Amino acid sequence: MPLKRFLSHLQYEKRYSAHTLTAYESDLTQFLDYLHKEYQTTQISEVSHFYIRSWIVSLMEDKIAARSVNRKITALKSFFRFLIREKVLEHNPMVKIQSPKVPKRLPAFIDEKRMESLFDGVEFEEGFKGIRDRTIMELFYGSGMRLSELVNLKISDINFSNQAVKVLGKRNKERIIPLSGTVIEQLKEYISSRSAFISENGSDTVYLFLDNRCNKVYPKFVYRLVKRYLGQVTTGDKKNPHILRHTFATHMLNNGAEINAVKELLGHASLAATQVYTHNTIEKLKNIYKQAHPKA
Repeated sequence: MPLKRFLSHLQYEKRYSAHTLTAYESDLTQFLDYLHKEYQTTQISEVSHFYIRSWIVSLMEDKIAARSVNRKITALKSFFRFLIREKVLEHNPMVKIQSPKVPKRLPAFIDEKRMESLFDGVEFEEGFKGIRDRTIMELFYGSGMRLSELVNLKISDINFSNQAVKVLGKRNKERIIPLSGTVIEQLKEYISSRSAFISENGSDTVYLFLDNRCNKVYPKFVYRLVKRYLGQVTTGDKKNPHILRHTFATHMLNNGAEINAVKELLGHASLAATQVYTHNTIEKLKNIYKQAHPKA
């Protein structure tokens, strides 16, 4: 079946993440279900741009956000390109499809004073749990790594002598992120506490971060942990690991970091993905200008 072959192509040739594969499969299955329901067909060879436009209109009528619709369109474009390459189709129906405009949205971040209050004012629990929680928060803010990257860290990925961490990013691309002395010391304290915790509870996992049952942490566990602590320093709607990634990038640029260096630290494939953070820097300069210039 073309869909299964396409997903295998993304997994083994493109090396897409499990999260991306799930999203593509969900979007494409939704489209095929729509074809079956509205046009009584699931034959890809019968699909025209009219069918695709009809599906997009139905999504918009169901109040699906333009950003989500665009993601589904991206999945379809990739799917039909694959079918053309594999000679399953001769003509690409996506050529006539235009994506709806998405309003530009600056990435949310937490200001420096609130981040200072997180590490200086918030009381973390005593013992292993509190040390682990603080280490996770320090590492997110100190490295800008993704949630999936942190969850899959191993002790062997930390290089204490070089003060750096090796992470496995999207499409299995490795990168090295330097760490501050503060983060390194926090990691040392955590690993010492982790050893004692393992001795008490028993575990042979090689993964760095453990949950309360001595198993490797999982995304939802870390998400809840981050949300709990950020809730003590910010009232913003977004309290998740990704906002710490945004915060890392924004603070780096605000304090003079070169954009190409930030791109490498974040593991972005293109500079365009990193440039979105410069808008926050520009907004900060505008505010300073308005406050300081007599005629602003």
